[in-house]
Amino acid sequence: MSHYKHLSMEEREKILLLYTEKQSLRRISNELGRAVSTISREIKRNTIIRRDYSAVDAQRQYHQRRKKCRRHNLLENQELRNKVLKLFLEQQWSPEEISNRLAYESSPHKISYSTIYRGIYAGMLETTKLAHGNRGVIRKLRHRGKTRHPKGKPETRGKIVISNRIHERPKEADSRKTIGHWEVDTLAGKTGSACLVTITDRCSRYLLAAKAAKKCSEPVTKKMIALLSTLPDGYLRTITPDRGKEFAKHRLVTAEFGVQFYFPDPHAPWQRGTIENTNGLIREYLPKSFDISGCSDADIA
Repeated sequence: MSHYKHLSMEEREKILLLYTEKQSLRRISNELGRAVSTISREIKRNTIIRRDYSAVDAQRQYHQRRKKCRRHNLLENQELRNKVLKLFLEQQWSPEEISNRLAYESSPHKISYSTIYRGIYAGMLETTKLAHGNRGVIRKLRHRGKTRHPKGKPETRGKIVISNRIHERPKEADSRKTIGHWEVDTLAGKTGSACLVTITDRCSRYLLAAKAAKKCSEPVTKKMIALLSTLPDGYLRTITPDRGKEFAKHRLVTAEFGVQFYFPDPHAPWQRGTIENTNGLIREYLPKSFDISGCSDADIA
């Protein structure tokens, strides 16, 4: 590892003072505790255009050279930026989908999803000048740019009685190699109106979805039983919901099918990543402001 440090403005001012006094390069290097070659390059590099050494000009040229040698952001490539903009704004693709699709298609342009996220938050994908308080294209992300609860935040909402914790779930559910381990959630629409009950298999990603009259435990439980009743024998092994109150009557489902529920830790959506991602895709077509009660079962299907 190199321990070399670039010359500072203070060091350049000292070089200017000693150089003006006609001091030797070795004397200057001893005063600064620098190698003679460092002082020699500094003076030679910054006296090519003008005969006299200037600390201010040397510092300015140093910053210009640093900008040229840095790695340029991939989104500075206009062709790649336009492609990302089109997929992100017009097609509603997520940064992960854009990155993986470009790699899958062996595109001449490749970019990681983290670079796209950084570009979004840095304002590199803005198409118009933002007004004060406007978050711009950040709102086009599936989570609308909102942050989740910080770790360790105490739960202040009402709690339900859980049967099993996710850490007690059979290990085969974690491997995603066996069909029958399901994740369940609800997708709320307009406040106080109908919601969508979504159930996704961790292995196949197969989705069961239907409308419940309200986001309450009774209609949600009835809809879950109706959806799970369509499954063939042997295709229902475990269910992993969230800790929402709409799953307070999960024991009725257990009594009906003999299947156990395994609840994740509070504020740990990554433990139910399959259903979270599925709901994120559905959200593109059923935003929170949308009244799901106006949709027929055929529309949902």
